[in-house]
Amino acid sequence: MNDPGTTFIAIAALFLLFVFVLCLFGVRRFQLQRALGTVDASICSPGDRWQMGVCRYQDADLEWFRLLSLSPRARYSFRRSSIVLLGRRQPTESERIKVQPDVVIVTLSYEGREMLMAMKFDAYAGLSSWLEAGPVIGIGTWR
Repeated sequence: MNDPGTTFIAIAALFLLFVFVLCLFGVRRFQLQRALGTVDASICSPGDRWQMGVCRYQDADLEWFRLLSLSPRARYSFRRSSIVLLGRRQPTESERIKVQPDVVIVTLSYEGREMLMAMKFDAYAGLSSWLEAGPVIGIGTWR
């Protein structure tokens, strides 16, 4: 095991594995961003932890994917009919260091639980439009 060639091969293999994983992150990010109806949005998880991610609008769901993950599945999925937009506000001083610059904090209610998302103002406008454009309760198949 003292052979320099073996050490070099092991280090090279680890480096190639690292580069491969970085490429997978890049491909996943590209796949998420190229789809229509996706926006960058951080979500506040329990314990006041902000996690960066990407939201994707579906017909009847809002899906949220973690930014630093290789999973093709959404971390959270919210039914459109159960989301209530409560409002928006500017980040507090303590939140400013935890979220991206120039975002608004959006307060949503989902099945009786309040949740916070941080997104750019134009993404907020898209979210509110998407929620308002849904069918009226009792009309359509998803409510």
